[in-house]
Amino acid sequence: MKILLILAVAVIATNAGDYPKPGYPTYGKYYDYGPMPYNFAWAVKDDYFHNDYAHHESSDDKGYVSGSYRTLLPDGRTQTVTYKANDYTGYVADVKYDREAKYHEYKPAAYRYQAYSSYPKYQPTYKPAYPSPAYPAKY
Repeated sequence: MKILLILAVAVIATNAGDYPKPGYPTYGKYYDYGPMPYNFAWAVKDDYFHNDYAHHESSDDKGYVSGSYRTLLPDGRTQTVTYKANDYTGYVADVKYDREAKYHEYKPAAYRYQAYSSYPKYQPTYKPAYPSPAYPAKY
């Protein structure tokens, strides 16, 4: 019995390493490519909805990225951010505003008290609105 068990394990072990080759091609060595240069720009200007913003960015083959974006703020100023980025210094931004912010002078709303005369004056009632209990006679 022991011999049969040992032979069965030996047959399984010798056939276990014979896997079929995959039907798809295997890929070769991984290549590390350098940074790819790019350049893009876009802008939106919609006077009706007061949307005015833009962005442009460019990169070279060494991985240096530079660009700027601008947006119209709710207070009427235009914010412009110019930035440069690389592997050594990271993201360095310079933020500028084209003018000082203008805020409207705050005026509290006028107090208007309106008395409604259509409602009746409240008259509390202290008498109970229900009748006193009456117990029927048992006889």
